[in-house]
Amino acid sequence: MSSVNYNVLGLIFASMHDLYVSELTKQRTMGSIPFGGRYRLIDFPLSNFVNSGITEVGVITKANYGSLLDHLGSGRDWDLARKKGGLHLLPPYSQTGGIYKGRLDALNNIWSFVEHSKAQYVILSNCDVVATIDFNDVLRQHMDTKADITLVYSKAYYDSAKDKCATILQFGEDNTINGVLVDPEMSGECNQWLDMLIISKELLKKIVMNSASQNVYSFTREILQNHNSEYKIMGYEHKDFFVRIDSIDNYYLASKMLLNKDTREALFNPARPVYTKVGDNAPAKYGLESNIKNSLIADGCMIEGTVENSVIFRGVKIGKGTVVKDSVIMQGTVIGNNCSISSIITDKNVEISDNKILAGSETCPSYLPKNAKA
Repeated sequence: MSSVNYNVLGLIFASMHDLYVSELTKQRTMGSIPFGGRYRLIDFPLSNFVNSGITEVGVITKANYGSLLDHLGSGRDWDLARKKGGLHLLPPYSQTGGIYKGRLDALNNIWSFVEHSKAQYVILSNCDVVATIDFNDVLRQHMDTKADITLVYSKAYYDSAKDKCATILQFGEDNTINGVLVDPEMSGECNQWLDMLIISKELLKKIVMNSASQNVYSFTREILQNHNSEYKIMGYEHKDFFVRIDSIDNYYLASKMLLNKDTREALFNPARPVYTKVGDNAPAKYGLESNIKNSLIADGCMIEGTVENSVIFRGVKIGKGTVVKDSVIMQGTVIGNNCSISSIITDKNVEISDNKILAGSETCPSYLPKNAKA
């Protein structure tokens, strides 16, 4: 894929909004949450950068990042194991001591890394939005409009009773953003910021340094809300599929959405592949009595029962006579014989013994934590 002839640095915040999915982030970062049978959430922004020709990427960590480090390794699976540029894992500690308090504090902490980059522009992205996007198009619009900051957004239905951590954008007559609402009490179709933006390194340095001197931390509230009029802030509309992971219920719904062929084709576009750590597992094996309907089955699985409308990760074992419906079963889970599993999310390496009945509901799935035994 062709790229704009400018040096661009990609920065990924691996732990933004962890608290909203505390069940899944108790022992990991937002970026290392498993998704779609074989991926982690960080695979999507990483792949977006690589597919856009961006070969220098920094990942800003925070806490519980052991599994993230294991997943990313040297960056080889994303073609980021390079002598120049490549993948860099950046520490979580702020200049004043302790864990950073917000996006601006995190940027101030790792600024020496940004300063040494030859990039002219910086793209910031979180991990809680699943989407595939070509940042070259965003950068072209950013330069054509001579914007100070360009925010990537999508038109989507928003319901304050269900959705969390949403930032709603309001546009003026000249198509600049003149209003920013954080978690407003409203519902309806809105312009939702996808927590992705482009900014010049020079302007970002000015903002980060000024914010550090004023002891402020939130980019959204301090810059986009309180100092909106000081900058020309434009929006780039992402018109393709996206989904935000901002609760355990939305994680479940997002996982189930992958069972729809149109959704899979929209997200996993051959022109913009999503890369992940190679597992080198054997193909999935199916017993003589197995029955699979409308499900995603990853490699390394052993299925001897029935699986319907479910996402099954790598290395899962499902015993004879067991029925798994409407569930998300993460890597290494072992389900015994003659079980009935419905609307359940199991984290990694869960063990469910024979003859167990476990059930949640479509609107409120039950969750079994990592290494649990049932």
